[in-house]
Amino acid sequence: MINYKKKIFVDASIKKTVRASDKDAQYDEKAKKLLGHKIILAYILVNTIEEFREMNPKEVVNYIEGEPYISVIPVDSGMTNGKKKAGDNPGKELEEDTKTTEQVSRLNTENSEINEGMIRFDIIFYVRMKDGLTQIIINVEAQKEEPRKYKIVNRAIFYICRIVSSQKGRDFVNSEYDDMKRVYSIWICMNMKEHSLSHIHLEEEQIIGSHKWKGDLDLLNIIIIGIAKNLPEKEEKYELHRLLSALLSSDLEVEDKLDIMEKEYDIPLENDIRKDVKEMCNLSQGIREEAFEEGQEYGYREGQEKGEKQKLVRVVTKMHEAKFPLEQIAAIAEISVENVKEIIDQSVFEKCFLISFQQPLSEPLKHNPPYLWPGSKCWMRAHK
Repeated sequence: MINYKKKIFVDASIKKTVRASDKDAQYDEKAKKLLGHKIILAYILVNTIEEFREMNPKEVVNYIEGEPYISVIPVDSGMTNGKKKAGDNPGKELEEDTKTTEQVSRLNTENSEINEGMIRFDIIFYVRMKDGLTQIIINVEAQKEEPRKYKIVNRAIFYICRIVSSQKGRDFVNSEYDDMKRVYSIWICMNMKEHSLSHIHLEEEQIIGSHKWKGDLDLLNIIIIGIAKNLPEKEEKYELHRLLSALLSSDLEVEDKLDIMEKEYDIPLENDIRKDVKEMCNLSQGIREEAFEEGQEYGYREGQEKGEKQKLVRVVTKMHEAKFPLEQIAAIAEISVENVKEIIDQSVFEKCFLISFQQPLSEPLKHNPPYLWPGSKCWMRAHK
C-alpha cells in the first residue's frame, strides 16, 4: 500500500499530543488543588468516615491537622519518609513546634522513580479524632475515569499498604505495632455509568474454632466514590456525589458551580476557592475548544491527503493511457514501479466495474479496450 501521509502532519500530531498531555496534567493539578480545600475534604470525611457522620463539615474542618499535602509525598517504597525541605509545599508551611509538623515533615517530599518518573499521593493529611487523642491518616486520589490498564482496587491496596508501612519510624518505633494509625485511602473516580460508594476493608472469618485474635481490623480502609457524568438530583444519599460532580464537572459554568457550593452546601466562597473553581473551568473550556479545533484540523488534513492521493492517481493514469513506460511514470511521480502498477490496476478495475454494468452482455463496444470486454478477466472480476 502507498503511504500518502506527509511527515509534517506526523510532526504536528506529535506536538498536539504533547500539548494535550500537558493540558490534562494541568487539569489534574487544578482538580487536586480544589479537592484539597479543607471544607471540601470535610464534606468527604462526613460522608465516608463513621465517626464524623451527622457532624457539620465546618466543625470537621477543625479536626484536619496542618495543611493537606497535595502532589508532594512520594508513593515509592522507602521514599515516603524523609526530611522536609523549606519550600517543598509553598504557602502551606506547617508550624515547627507541633507533633503533627514532625509527623508530616518526615513524609519525604523528594523521590524519582527510575523508569516511571515521580509518583506522588494526590492528597494526604492527618485528622485528629473527636476524642482529642487518636489520629488517622487520610489519602484522597482523583481519577478522571476507571483505569483500563490495571484494576483500581489493586492500586488502592498498594497505596494504603505504603501508607501503613511508612508509619514505622514516624508514628511508631520498634515493635509498637499497636501505635499504628488507621488509614483511609479515598478514591474519587469520575465518568462512571452510575453514582456509587464502596467501602473495602478487612474482615475476619472463623473457619475452625472460635478463638478471637486480638487486633484492629479497621486499620486499612479503601473508599471508592464513583461519580457519573450526570449531576445527581438533590437528595440526601447523593449529597457528596452532587458536590463532587459539580466541582469536577467540565460542563457546568463557573457561576453554576459557585451557586451550588454556596446555596446548597453553605461553603464560604473565599477568594482562593473561588479562584481555583474559575481556573479549573477556564482550563476545561480550553481543553474542549482545543479538541474541537483539532477535530476540524484533522478533517482538513484528511481532505488534503485524499486530494493528494487523487491527484497522483490522475497523473499516473493519464501517463499510462498515453503509453508512457512504467519506469518513466515512476520516475516522474517519484514512486516505485510497484506502486505505479498498483494504481493502474486499481484504476482499470474501477473503470471496468462502472462501464461493464452499463453495456449489454453481448459484443464489446468498439471504443472500449480489451480489458473491458464481456468475458475478459477484468469484466469477470467486476461481475463476481
